[in-house]
Amino acid sequence: MNFQIRDINGPDARPTAAEPVSPRERVRPEAAPVKVAEVTQNEVTEAEPPETEVTPQPAAPAEPDHSTPKRLVYASAAVFVALSQSLATGFVSANLPQLAGDLHATTNHTYWVMAAFMAPRASMPLMLIRIRDQFGLRRFAEVGIVCFVLAMVLNLWVDDLHSAVIVAFLSGCAAAPLSSLGFLYMLEAVPVAQRMKIAIPGVLTMIMVGRPLARVLLPDLTANASWHAVSLFQMGMALVALALIFALPLTPRPLQKVLKPLDSVSFTLLAVGFGAFTSVFMFGALDYWTQAEWLGVALAAAIVMVAGAVLIEMQRPNPLIDFHWLLSPQILHLAGTLLVFRILLAEQNAGAVGFLRTMGLQPGQEQLLFGIIALSMLAATGVLMLTNSGARAPLFHGIALVLIAAGAWMDSQSTALTRPEQMYLSQAMIGFAGILFLPPAMAKGLGAAFAKGPHYLLSFVVLFLATQSIGGVIGSGLFRSLVVDRTAYHMAQLSPQISPDNPILSQTLARSAASLGSQTADAGARAGAALSSVAATVRQQAAILAYDDAFRAVFWLALAALAGLIAHVALRQSWPLPHLRLTPSTPVSTS
Repeated sequence: MNFQIRDINGPDARPTAAEPVSPRERVRPEAAPVKVAEVTQNEVTEAEPPETEVTPQPAAPAEPDHSTPKRLVYASAAVFVALSQSLATGFVSANLPQLAGDLHATTNHTYWVMAAFMAPRASMPLMLIRIRDQFGLRRFAEVGIVCFVLAMVLNLWVDDLHSAVIVAFLSGCAAAPLSSLGFLYMLEAVPVAQRMKIAIPGVLTMIMVGRPLARVLLPDLTANASWHAVSLFQMGMALVALALIFALPLTPRPLQKVLKPLDSVSFTLLAVGFGAFTSVFMFGALDYWTQAEWLGVALAAAIVMVAGAVLIEMQRPNPLIDFHWLLSPQILHLAGTLLVFRILLAEQNAGAVGFLRTMGLQPGQEQLLFGIIALSMLAATGVLMLTNSGARAPLFHGIALVLIAAGAWMDSQSTALTRPEQMYLSQAMIGFAGILFLPPAMAKGLGAAFAKGPHYLLSFVVLFLATQSIGGVIGSGLFRSLVVDRTAYHMAQLSPQISPDNPILSQTLARSAASLGSQTADAGARAGAALSSVAATVRQQAAILAYDDAFRAVFWLALAALAGLIAHVALRQSWPLPHLRLTPSTPVSTS
């Protein structure tokens, strides 16, 4: 199955009477609507069923004819822009304890900063793609990066929790266009024939590697300063990205009038619904599901909002999102695959990080571990740049599942003596698996979208971002919830061992109290301190056992997903149902 990605994007301006219109930018009046778009290297012929009238689509520009040094400059800009966005996400999630101290708030309360930053991430690109097509790439790129710079500047004035939440929300909105800009600049740098193997893995890696890389950089950035040092670093990166975007124009693309009044209604419902889902699963393990009434109310509201958007879109002749296609068996299978992988990868994002925090490790002690994870992601990118294709997606997914299962099983043997050194191999395997999974899955989704027509791209983008952004939050929330539940279970099992009638405990308490003799002469205080120390040790042991249980749950889920993948591939080969396969040799265009 061969897919050819075609770049039809670039900065553009509406032609005026004083400006001649090139033949490439003219709308061809003879272009008629077709069911499936045909994309070649020199032209694009596509049609989207309009709501009121037929709007012929313009032809796409030819491939940019850049020299090799200029392509390298564009590729560097793509990497820098994508890293600016991913590091912003990584810094927020990596340093909530430090942020809590700077904002004079509890760690649980600072999770609202993370929720506010993540809430717009799944919904903003939905309208950004249409805005980009209607108002032009150059305007989209320049306005997007300026908004990001302003958001980074606002971070310098954050001094309490309320201002931090507001600025985090604005930062999340401003960071949303950077992922698209990273893709567009990488497409500008890579020839058409190599975009599937180089552009998609390269940009997706930069988007994902920001989390571990932020944990590598954070201890040095905050060693002698507060959170504002991180804000200065982010602002510096944003200013460099701004200079690159203004200096490097993208290839022009004709404007299209695609925005409809009803789009804003669907977008608002989805944005509120996705934001509510993000908040619920982020705080589910903190406030616990049955302990806070607002969690149930927010979850119900999220379901109602998303359901309302689905009902509106399914009734429209020219929907913003084609839910009829998204609910087809093939796309539901792809969505399930994307969601399961995001849940499995919570083993690293929530599991390993949470376990090391339970062991009392400081961020500086984890730098090498996360550096190894980042290097493993880059290694996976190198593999994909040599071999990536939508047809190989099942093979890559199978290998990724095996790596995740093996890594989770190794982590499930953790004890009170486990340190980052014992997790180097397991976490490197999981980091490698994350990159090995995502680009082939995206290639497969793009193939399915463009087999129906290029206008299905927006629907696939919504599916992809919802499963990755919200799916990541859901996976982390479920993992932490399981840890909380199993910690309570193991505490109940271990509590009888700290009974006063236990002779071994009595000897331990006596030795511990004696060791505190130099600190206080009060025998009662020494006994109380010794008992508190033993209780803390028991709580830590219960938490370790809970994390081991959660790691084993990821192991079994990965094996179940692997069995499902093998069964699906076997069924497709023995009984090739049309809805279970992609149309072969479908040329693909990206916008």
